[in-house]
Amino acid sequence: MHSERTFIDDLKYQFAHGGMTIRLIMVNAAVFLTIKVLSVFGGLATGAAENGVDQFLHLIFSLDVQLPSFFMHPWGLLTSIFSHYDFLHFLFNMIFLYFSGRMFESLFDGKRLLHTYILGGLFGGVLEIVAHLLPGVPEGHYVVGASGSIMAVFVALAFYRPNMQVMLFGVLPVRIIILAGVFVLMDLFSLSVESLKSSNTAHFAHIGGAIIGALSVQNIHSKSNIMMIFKRLSDWFLGLFRKNKSMKVKKGGRTAQFKTDEDYNLEAKEKQAKIDAILDKISRSGYDSLSKAEKDFLFTQSKK
Repeated sequence: MHSERTFIDDLKYQFAHGGMTIRLIMVNAAVFLTIKVLSVFGGLATGAAENGVDQFLHLIFSLDVQLPSFFMHPWGLLTSIFSHYDFLHFLFNMIFLYFSGRMFESLFDGKRLLHTYILGGLFGGVLEIVAHLLPGVPEGHYVVGASGSIMAVFVALAFYRPNMQVMLFGVLPVRIIILAGVFVLMDLFSLSVESLKSSNTAHFAHIGGAIIGALSVQNIHSKSNIMMIFKRLSDWFLGLFRKNKSMKVKKGGRTAQFKTDEDYNLEAKEKQAKIDAILDKISRSGYDSLSKAEKDFLFTQSKK
């Protein structure tokens, strides 16, 4: 007798096995639904369009770019990159994240995607705060959305594989570096005082994400690479909260050693070199020229 999987079971399965792109989309979706549900019930309970619940949501999920307010609520620098208040803003960002994230995971691993997403969003938020200290930038308050994070992922792809072609509108092949350049130029051209006054878009956050994306693939296997530095910092920070500091764990009666940073980096470098060689072969001779082992290896890496 087969038991039917519930919707919740499907969500759990996708979160566990769908890859980092799917996990990021699901986190964004969960935050969006939380914001909308609480906002609706807050409005019904108070009968007011602007109410205490909305103020609470902004306090938790938005980045306040006014420096004194930011110091009182610094967590917004992180929470805002998973937050959306408008459905179309959420939908377009998630579509962009899906395609960019999938391409990214075909070249790198899911952990690097997460680091690029977070660091791009954080730096974009910092750039928004700094920009609003300038006298020519109109006064602003709240910034939300994953756009800066997604821009970091997309620009990293563009700088790492500039000749990769993407199908614009599903029909027009365009080199990804050209598309990334257009996006960045659109944000740069929108930095005039007149444009900033009439726009609700966080252009500085987009540019900050683009900067991180470009830097993230420079000297990619070096210890001085910005993502390698961020990985070490995040591992150190998370290590502060781990109860078990032991370097050894038991697996089935055997002792397993954790990899050192050097071993991990060497393995990652060798794996990336193999992926690069396969992708070069595809660009020269097409996908069908790959051996079964090469296809299996590429498929396995795309699922991580």
